[in-house]
Amino acid sequence: MPREQEEKNRIREGTLYLVSTPIGNLADISERAKKVLNGVDFIAAEDTRNTLKLLMIYGISRPLISYHEHNRRERGAEIADRLAAGESCALVTDAGTPAISDPGEDLVALCAERGIPVTAVPGCCAGITALTLSGLPTGRFCFEGFLPQDKADRRERLAALAEETRTMLLHEAPHKLRTTLKDLAAALGEGRRISLCRELTKLNEEIHRTTLGEAMAHYAAHDPRGEYVLVIEGGEKTAKKEADPLLLLSPADHVAYYEKQGLSRMDAIKAAAKARGMQKNELYRILHTEN
Repeated sequence: MPREQEEKNRIREGTLYLVSTPIGNLADISERAKKVLNGVDFIAAEDTRNTLKLLMIYGISRPLISYHEHNRRERGAEIADRLAAGESCALVTDAGTPAISDPGEDLVALCAERGIPVTAVPGCCAGITALTLSGLPTGRFCFEGFLPQDKADRRERLAALAEETRTMLLHEAPHKLRTTLKDLAAALGEGRRISLCRELTKLNEEIHRTTLGEAMAHYAAHDPRGEYVLVIEGGEKTAKKEADPLLLLSPADHVAYYEKQGLSRMDAIKAAAKARGMQKNELYRILHTEN
């Protein structure tokens, strides 16, 4: 192996490695990933039990610590301190690429803030894998992860997605899939195309290309199984409406304009109120105040 390549592959002290792991098929791990996992001082894992099973399959034995949503603040500071002291660490998630819709995002930000080197060992990513298999446009897309569970936040997010023209990627658990499909159909329309991707790279891999309405009907009759990536068609781009120059007028001048066009006082007030998106009585009060 050339000396330059050998130097690149050497485990560096004080460095955080973001190591991608298989999303299903265990043969999808890279040789570099195995070398890094076997060479770092310790491994930070979303679930140490799952990662231990994976490491045993590859014959790797390294110290493990947990790093997940519920301990990310205190454990993140601990990991950063160990990195700053010269130890090397591999961060892994249960499957796929860490720091994507994952608390690893916070650890990377903390390392960046403290000047600690971070590098990646690329590999599997469920969202990108699903996108390539979806049959939907791949030139422009956005990753949304899981929809918020808080009702107000969820409504706000769905309203934003209703305006999205790019292909959208979402994750969903099987026990929440029916509710999510119902919410998406209400926001985007039942005719919107969707590919539901489950068990990716596994023996029972399934890519269900359909519409939101048909997906709702299908899963009303069949129990969802496995973790899903939802790939949803973007909406059509709508032409931006030019601002009505009459809205730049004061309310009184706006009403006066319609009166000059031949409308009665009453009809002019109704027309101006409608154009301004307000109630007629509200415009009455404004006109009275101006006078």
